[in-house]
Amino acid sequence: MGSCIICGTDIGGGRVCDSHQEDVVFDFRGDSPNGLVPSRFYRGVVDGYAEFGVFVDLAPGVTGLLHRSELDQRLDSLDWEPGDEVFVQVKGVRDNGNVDLGWSIRQADREFRGVLVQAPSGERLPDEDPDDEETEARTETEERADDAGDEDAGSDADEAAEADETDDGPEPTDGGDDAEGVASADGESVDAGTSEENADDSADEGGEEAAAAADEETDEDRERASITTLGDAVGESVWIEGEVVGVRQTGGPTVFEVSDETGAVDVAAFVEPGVRAYPDVEVGDAVRVDGEVESHRGDIQVESDALVLLDGEAAEAVRRRIADALTDEARPEGLQPLAGDETVAELADGLLDAAEAVRRAVLESRPIVVRHPATADGYVAGAAVERAVLPLIRDEHAKSDAEYHYFTRRPLDEPVYGMDAATNDATRMLQDRDRHDEKLPLFLLVGAGSTTESVDGIDLLSVYGVDAVVVDAAVADPETREAVDTLVSPELADVGGDETLSTGTLVASLASAINDEVRADLEHLPAVSYWADAPDRYVNLARDAGCDAERVAELREAVALEAYYQSYQDKRELIADLLFSDGGNLAAHVSEQFREKLETEVETADANVATEAVDGVEFALLDTDGYTHRYDFPPTPLLLDDLHRRRADGEPFATVGVGTDELYVRTTADVSVRDVAERAAELAPAADIATAGVREGKIEFLSGERDAVEDAVVAAVAEAF
Repeated sequence: MGSCIICGTDIGGGRVCDSHQEDVVFDFRGDSPNGLVPSRFYRGVVDGYAEFGVFVDLAPGVTGLLHRSELDQRLDSLDWEPGDEVFVQVKGVRDNGNVDLGWSIRQADREFRGVLVQAPSGERLPDEDPDDEETEARTETEERADDAGDEDAGSDADEAAEADETDDGPEPTDGGDDAEGVASADGESVDAGTSEENADDSADEGGEEAAAAADEETDEDRERASITTLGDAVGESVWIEGEVVGVRQTGGPTVFEVSDETGAVDVAAFVEPGVRAYPDVEVGDAVRVDGEVESHRGDIQVESDALVLLDGEAAEAVRRRIADALTDEARPEGLQPLAGDETVAELADGLLDAAEAVRRAVLESRPIVVRHPATADGYVAGAAVERAVLPLIRDEHAKSDAEYHYFTRRPLDEPVYGMDAATNDATRMLQDRDRHDEKLPLFLLVGAGSTTESVDGIDLLSVYGVDAVVVDAAVADPETREAVDTLVSPELADVGGDETLSTGTLVASLASAINDEVRADLEHLPAVSYWADAPDRYVNLARDAGCDAERVAELREAVALEAYYQSYQDKRELIADLLFSDGGNLAAHVSEQFREKLETEVETADANVATEAVDGVEFALLDTDGYTHRYDFPPTPLLLDDLHRRRADGEPFATVGVGTDELYVRTTADVSVRDVAERAAELAPAADIATAGVREGKIEFLSGERDAVEDAVVAAVAEAF
């Protein structure tokens, strides 16, 4: 029988009553997430960031995810750094062991009414005697140190046990003392600590001995292990060579991500909790690692005994080996367009260049950022690339969450890669570089980035030497061709802007070149990307893949609806469920909502259309401010598309939607929106008329000149027919 430390109430077990569970913060000393108690608050250490939230270590081997939806602020404004002590609430533990965390407004011990240690043997106050579980942990640490041959292990066992208790990152290495000295290729010892206190004589001697041992043990003694084979070597001592592609500091060891010609793996090097090991080793360095292969939280990890910084011919040999493998593996053998599309085949060289750039980024452990419009066609294109790339990332990286670190899909509100989007991307990539030692990413712009309006944004990325690949089914503007590294556009192959080509169609074939193993998953996507008049070859391909015309329409409409809501988020899992794994109920349910909302809005808009004829052209004019819900589905471009399709009957016809300071133009003829804007600017010179989005038919102007702009645009469109 115990009593609550808050109110003194007698309780059957534990040290806090049910009514005061949330008034206490717990230090978790267990080794399994199943020991966590939902609704309790726990002390943790920030392990790292992902696009969707923050990983927090609650104990060695026990990590939870604080999803961005749980935060009381934007994720990118959170000032937590890896290694910071934080306080979180456990929301629940899933069947697979994943821990869901919640936000805590209290971020200090003093803000709670009490502190308890939660160990497998029970709960206790921090200043009470350690329980048997902690004594066992100390004994295990001493045994590991003895096994590693550390002559000082017995005398340092207490310190090692304390490190085990406080380490909230990946498990420390058994060669923690050796990590105090980092050796260069010629065996010279370099201080790996961050202060004189961590660089005492015994640590330096240990570093020199480890470096000497690494140098003495040549290929004749043991063969170099390739990273891809480490999964079969758990528990064994190995040595690997590769390039450092990432460094992150946890609350415990420093974790180096090392990549060779076969894959990448995390290497944990331990000095003491939160102290940077091997500070002279940076991203891009060639290294040799000696250590033991372990399974850590289900991922393969090397616990480092020694890390040797290579230089000269040794470093060049590593880089040459990786470069040769990249060249052989990155370039696809060829392009086989889906449904044998000859229009796509004409763009084969550009698509193969784009596929090679994406595959090379995966092999180089370079993050990939995909930008696409928040439309059905844009989402189909982005999802196609995602479907192809994620398996390659999983094969390349041992960490189970690598696909979230190395692939990001960010939808755009409009099919323009402007300065707003580019500034956001530049800010994120520089933060990731400086905070997490990540490489600068490859940007893949699909259905966006090929017009003049995108040049300034692309130029901002180029200042930092960032590669950009643009793939668009529409004809690219000349200015864009000079700005991007790789451009796939119909005009470049003299195809000439084939109207039967959608971005989803083009990118689905690109995705099959990136990863041919997912080709069967992509066959229905081209048909989904068309709003009307999908080519028969793609309709037939979708039907053969199990998607008839009704099913294709459901998928298209469901994606379009979900693309509108939270348009800046990728909705990765939801879109994947819709396009690749839905049995029918989800898409059918969302599609029904799409039709109801669109029909209601179109009926309202249609009843308020004003018509007039100018120079033989029939116009349907809609006041989009007065007769549409501007902040609800459907978005104005989609509404006008449907309204135009219903009203156009083959005669010279145009639909114009006019808002406060923007308007959209839809025509039955091939009318250049840029030409219309230029001519309208001549007719209404005080309105500051400019093209805002060629792909959307969007024109912007000064709101005070709205009436003059409407008349000028109508006149300009009539002249263009």
